Amino acid sequence: MSLQFHRVALVGKYHDTATGAVAESTRDLIAEIAAFLTQQGCEVLLAERTAQATGLDGYGVRDVAGIGNDCDLAVVVGGDGTMLGIGRQLARYGTPLIGINQGRLGFITDLPLDQYRQTLPPMLAGAFEEDHRSLMLGKVMREGESVFEAYAMNDVVVNRGAVASMVELRVEVNGHFVANHRADGIIVATPTGSTAYALSAGGPLLHPLVPAWALVPIAPHTLSNRPIVVADPVEIAIEIVSGKDASASFDMQSITSLHHGDRVIVRRSDYRVRFLHPKGWSYFDTLRRKLLWNEGGV
Repeated sequence: MSLQFHRVALVGKYHDTATGAVAESTRDLIAEIAAFLTQQGCEVLLAERTAQATGLDGYGVRDVAGIGNDCDLAVVVGGDGTMLGIGRQLARYGTPLIGINQGRLGFITDLPLDQYRQTLPPMLAGAFEEDHRSLMLGKVMREGESVFEAYAMNDVVVNRGAVASMVELRVEVNGHFVANHRADGIIVATPTGSTAYALSAGGPLLHPLVPAWALVPIAPHTLSNRPIVVADPVEIAIEIVSGKDASASFDMQSITSLHHGDRVIVRRSDYRVRFLHPKGWSYFDTLRRKLLWNEGGV
């Protein structure tokens, strides 16, 4: 089979969350997959932080911009957190991503680790399903000035403090007042993020092709404050009315403290993340497998 992707970046889960050091098993796995890709005829380049953490040599090394400018494809080995981190950064370059699941659930790193040798070769030759995911840009506005901004592929979450009582949040959509929520917080979730924190807070599942966000209150004081789905071209504003030690998080990976009167502004980014899946992939197959739905059928 002729290759469609010649220069392939390999991005790994480069540290153990408990120790901060790369696990030997992870290093061995990255080395194994790099060797396999080379056997398929690919030129393998390691992501800079992956190379630093593993100490693997014999391969070229690129930072994020280098991957975006020089590589045809990025293969991500890890869990959804690893994919979220690199996906946000590579979205501006349009670099497609394939995820090999070394984590637990793996909604977006969906190639089983024990099957990558069978699954990757046809994908490298062009037999794949392409899946584009929306990205959010969130900003914290304080007295009319932006003091923090970050991208999010899953969600933007405004939370109460760890030891404080609930917060009161004023929510607007395109400048129109929606409601004041007294709750532990609120989640603005993309379709990708609808299977993450928003799901555990009672939010709806959104198919990736649906151009929408889900607004999901977290433990609202008034039970009639229900999740609502809005079209994703809108601008959402969440203002801190009252409550102590509130914070905003972006994919749970970038976090900033909020003051009274701060406004968290969320809008659709100009960038989209490109995922590649094996031929025949279905979002509903993923939901059944990951959420342990009844298989049913004949």
